[in-house]
Amino acid sequence: MPAQLTDKLVIAISSRALFDLAESHRIYEEEGLDAYQEYQIAHENEILAPGDAFPLVAKLLKLNERLGQDRVEVILLSRNSADTGLRIFNSIEHHDLNIIRAAFCGGQSPYRYIASFNCHLFLSTHIEDVTNALSAGFAAAMIMPSAKSSEAPNDDILRFAFDGDAVVFSDEAEQIYQAEGLEAFAASERAAAKSPLSGGPFKPFLAALHQLQSEFPAKQSPIRTALVTARSAPAHERVIRTLREWGIRLDESLFLGGLAKGAFLKAFGADVFFDDQMGHCDSAREHVATGHVPHGVTNSKAVES
Repeated sequence: MPAQLTDKLVIAISSRALFDLAESHRIYEEEGLDAYQEYQIAHENEILAPGDAFPLVAKLLKLNERLGQDRVEVILLSRNSADTGLRIFNSIEHHDLNIIRAAFCGGQSPYRYIASFNCHLFLSTHIEDVTNALSAGFAAAMIMPSAKSSEAPNDDILRFAFDGDAVVFSDEAEQIYQAEGLEAFAASERAAAKSPLSGGPFKPFLAALHQLQSEFPAKQSPIRTALVTARSAPAHERVIRTLREWGIRLDESLFLGGLAKGAFLKAFGADVFFDDQMGHCDSAREHVATGHVPHGVTNSKAVES
């Protein structure tokens, strides 16, 4: 029978998110595709340095060792051709990453293979690929350049942090806040406190992550999750009841009432943080790897303007 990926947590990642391809990309931008291809082939035996998402991928793959079975799969989805992608696979082998599956798309967007690989999450540095994946109903984020190296603890614990509205949850509440202001938002959330929010683009990924987390003893799990939201009381109750309705447990929940998130993410030790608002992403990436989720009303307004 053919191999199956349906029983795994599957993460798709682009080559530029996994490795530092800044010089290669500069050549592509300044000299064009032919020069880029020549450069990659000429340097295919030179090992690439880790990129912004490399530490996250390394920790994800270590979960298989902890479980004694392959429950996490990382797939490379790349705009490179197989020719230019040889340098990527040489670097994967050098860094001892157990990545065996890939789609090299020869300059085309690779997002269309997300469903075929049964991917739960797609990480890329290409905004068009990310927005296409989100529009198709998949969790996706654009990995942002970090202002400094990640300050996540140097241990084997994998720490995911998520914003709430437009990421884990739908942006229905955020739409009220954007249209009518904070008081109307608070009143609406208070009135709807016992009505669960609809799921956002990251709900399926969070559910799959929670399932994997549940396979470890509660006090020995190498995965920790946190909700880091600008919400505050009284808008907290609907969030708590929604997660309870979904049967998803988060290890930590931070209701910050509009405070900058960066320092709190540093304290949590996040390996990656996902947020739809660029301002929060800028604060976060001072300390941790950060994925911008270009989804929801905030990003729709940014495109319109």
